[in-house]
Amino acid sequence: MSAIVGTGLSAAGLKAEFFQRYDATQTYFADLSTRIPSTRDKENYKWLGSIPKMREWGTGRLARGVRTESFDVENMKYESTLEIDRDEISDDQTGQIRIRVQELAVRAATHKDYLISQLLINGASSGFNSYDGVSFFNDTHASGASGNQDNLLAPAAVAPTNPTVDEFKKALKASISAMLAFRDDVGDPMSISGGTGLVVVCPPSMYLTALEAINATIISNTTNVLAGAARVICFPWLTLATTWYLLKTDAVIRPFIFQDREPIELTALAEGSSEGFLREKFLYGCRGRYRLTYGMWQYAVSNVFA
Repeated sequence: MSAIVGTGLSAAGLKAEFFQRYDATQTYFADLSTRIPSTRDKENYKWLGSIPKMREWGTGRLARGVRTESFDVENMKYESTLEIDRDEISDDQTGQIRIRVQELAVRAATHKDYLISQLLINGASSGFNSYDGVSFFNDTHASGASGNQDNLLAPAAVAPTNPTVDEFKKALKASISAMLAFRDDVGDPMSISGGTGLVVVCPPSMYLTALEAINATIISNTTNVLAGAARVICFPWLTLATTWYLLKTDAVIRPFIFQDREPIELTALAEGSSEGFLREKFLYGCRGRYRLTYGMWQYAVSNVFA
């Protein structure tokens, strides 16, 4: 592929730099979601209730019926495109074009994290439903013999937008206790692996408080029994200073589902293209098809300080 007007840049070279930066960017969606490969425009998720627990053989196998809860998830197409004037390419002597392409890679890589943040933000709103037909964060989850269950908590704080370390610690203890008590549709515990794989996702304003509440060995002259109980992730898109989330990430089906249809690709209309000839504009664009949606609400708890 031809070099672009005397700068040493080429579409192939920029593509290599794009994916080098894309692969090196820190992201969290793969940890917070279960990847489901997709082969069509939408996928159907049949939530089959709980898996039967082991039992004595007795008189033989006992097949248990499944529940009928299900929903369809349609794939979405996403893109981001840079338009660069030919004169900018010609005059670029400082690598600014490379920097812009690398920034495009970071935006593409973190987009799935952004989508999870939006699922978190809207999780208690009408229409943002879990497979059981109510909002993902709700105080009236019920399925089969589970009884009524609540993953929308309101811990107390003197200043809800600025909770103390001790207030956050108490809220975290209540949140973990609630999650470990959730039951499936036959009344069996969901978190059979116990309190492992826990992640706190919080806004920037609460990040240091969460870190201290979880990592400090002593809080208010008392041994911190929660030291190391969870990891802390800060999502910059979370702007509600009163709200944070506890997620469990080591289950087979995690709090979110990443429906993977077509991976990110980068294409260019550069030298020799109609855009370059007619408008003297070079285009560099990335594209992907996928969807982030809700998984198991039992592995997610919303905390809104009040």
